Amino acid sequence: GYYIPEDRTDHVQAQIDLIDEVLKWAEVDDKNPPKNVVDVGCGIGGSSRHIAKKYDCKAQGITLSPYQANRGNELAKEQGVSDKASFQVADALNMPFDDSSFDLVWSLESGEHMPDKTKFVNELMRVAAPGGRVIIVTWCHRDLELGEPSLSKKEEKILAKINRAYYLPKWCSVDDYCKLLEKEGAVDIKREDWSYIIAPFWKAVIKSSLNLKSVVGLLKSGFSTIRGAYAMLLMLKGFDDGVIKFGLITCTKKMEKKEE
Repeated sequence: GYYIPEDRTDHVQAQIDLIDEVLKWAEVDDKNPPKNVVDVGCGIGGSSRHIAKKYDCKAQGITLSPYQANRGNELAKEQGVSDKASFQVADALNMPFDDSSFDLVWSLESGEHMPDKTKFVNELMRVAAPGGRVIIVTWCHRDLELGEPSLSKKEEKILAKINRAYYLPKWCSVDDYCKLLEKEGAVDIKREDWSYIIAPFWKAVIKSSLNLKSVVGLLKSGFSTIRGAYAMLLMLKGFDDGVIKFGLITCTKKMEKKEE
């Protein structure tokens, strides 16, 4: 969520505000709104439904989870946007869409789950229409310094522990994403680190889980919940150490040259 001010407690609204603030940051124009949007790694479709309502456009979400796709469609129906927002099971690394199908390609907190970042970026760019916008909001590790061959062993260790807890593949940096986008011919690439906007949420969750009642509940709830709480502590440590970043990247797909 969007935690400015950082002591806000309206977590649902903070998530909606994050979507709006990212769109504003990426200069998605209210006067010239997108008409066709794809939400890559949509979860239960919160972003898609919000964007469909905001811009009165078509939004299609894809997820690997049949439960998420079904729930997304149920919620679209309940909220009266099933004519605008729809969800299906599909692979982000092999999307079932034609080239140049969408004028907004949106990916919020799904890039970190992609085992092949090159293929992921390739697909985002493939389905974007010429002149269309791509927005990637994702967890990354810090950029490497000039001449630095890799992260430190200590940094690699904390990322490996988080990967085990959250079943994540190898991490990359925002710089890695920008290079992949450049390779795909993206133009007007813009990036920003919003870690400071997200971090208060993790701190609030951890603070609330440290009271005695929560600890007892956690111990009763079983291994997977304890592992999730442990992963949150690791995430916060990664933030504090500067190895984990909440990265925003946006770009446009180059317009095709008209033949003389």
